[in-house]
Amino acid sequence: MKLFQKLIAAPAIISLASGFAVNASEINTSDLGKFSNSSNLVSLGDFKSDTLYPGDWTYDSLKDLTNSPIFNGNSVTRLEAAAELNNLIAGGEGLMNGAAINRLSDELGSELAIIKGRVDGLEARVNGLEAGAFSETTSASFGVDAILEASDGGEEGTSEAVGFYYAWELKTKTSFTGDDTLTVAMEAGNGNGTTGGVLDFGAGTDDAVEVKDVNYKFPIGDNLTVKLGDSLKISKSFNQACSYGAFTDELSNCGDGKAHNVSGDISVSGEYDFDNGFTFSGGVSGKKGSNELLTDDNPGIYALNAAYEADTYGVSLAYASDVDNSYWGVNGTYSFDALSVSAGMGFKNPDSGAEETSWMAGVTLPEVGIGEVNLGIGTDGYFEDSETELLIYEASYGFDLADNIGMTVGAFIQEQEAGTDDITGVASTISFSY
Repeated sequence: MKLFQKLIAAPAIISLASGFAVNASEINTSDLGKFSNSSNLVSLGDFKSDTLYPGDWTYDSLKDLTNSPIFNGNSVTRLEAAAELNNLIAGGEGLMNGAAINRLSDELGSELAIIKGRVDGLEARVNGLEAGAFSETTSASFGVDAILEASDGGEEGTSEAVGFYYAWELKTKTSFTGDDTLTVAMEAGNGNGTTGGVLDFGAGTDDAVEVKDVNYKFPIGDNLTVKLGDSLKISKSFNQACSYGAFTDELSNCGDGKAHNVSGDISVSGEYDFDNGFTFSGGVSGKKGSNELLTDDNPGIYALNAAYEADTYGVSLAYASDVDNSYWGVNGTYSFDALSVSAGMGFKNPDSGAEETSWMAGVTLPEVGIGEVNLGIGTDGYFEDSETELLIYEASYGFDLADNIGMTVGAFIQEQEAGTDDITGVASTISFSY
């Protein structure tokens, strides 16, 4: 029997040979008729009387055996009396008077049979409903995001565009032991946005539903958590010291898009929590689109992360290496009373060529009216020291319209190379989660 069924009605086990022993909690007799579909119940016409009064031995015996306020001098129905007897036996109270219990069970046997039949009928209905439902250890969550955006600038043919895009996601989570989680995520969408993916939005699946992620997380001991799966970034096990709520895709990396936000596909990673604010994580992943690890042609991506988080500040360091490059990244965040500041830097060291760097800085004002303000600036990717850095500037305001409905409005400027107009854009996004 499922937990849900036990909460509705515990099973009643009745033995006609030795009186009625009923394991049930409180029964609401006025509602019993709604749930019965049984054709094998004792007819009400078999009852000696539909009502018990003070002075009847049944009434007086139940009054002596139970403290129920139902026996306060007013008459009660036989079903009500049977329900009180049912509760009395289930609770074990008064069983020292076995003779009285047996005599009452015989007298109210027909009514106890009614109760059992109706409880069993309800249980059968619940079983039928649960047969077509999720497992009691599986949960599902859904999300729909939509964006209305307008931009100007950039390459010829892409300026002065207005677009509407959506993204949908379904995620199921199942636990087998209570400590593990099997996650399957699917998504659909009609593109990455008019601005060509500048904003942190979208699922470009051309309206088709695709499996986004399949992974399994489980503990080893008290402090180590392991994740493995397909389309799972190693950085899903990382802790990045960044509290900034970015509006554009590049600034969502907090200045380090390759070490803290290492990509990949099929992966195995783990996180060790020292229970004192320190965590250490690491993993290995195949390149994007790969289904194999550690082959000669595709040796994979390796990454490590160390982080410390306190009440008001945090710092993190990450390292990643692929076939042609190695990456370092550092992030930090500090929360003041009225605002929090986040900053980060990334370093790209190719096997051949010059070192490149990236950076960002952002300020979050968490309580402005009904929402939160984010102001940020950072490089649009990695740049060599000899190159002119191209920057992204952004400002956004996010707030809740209702429970599970959020909205963000914002604007950005993305610098372009000489000879091309900078891209400026505004957008409004709305998110539904259910």
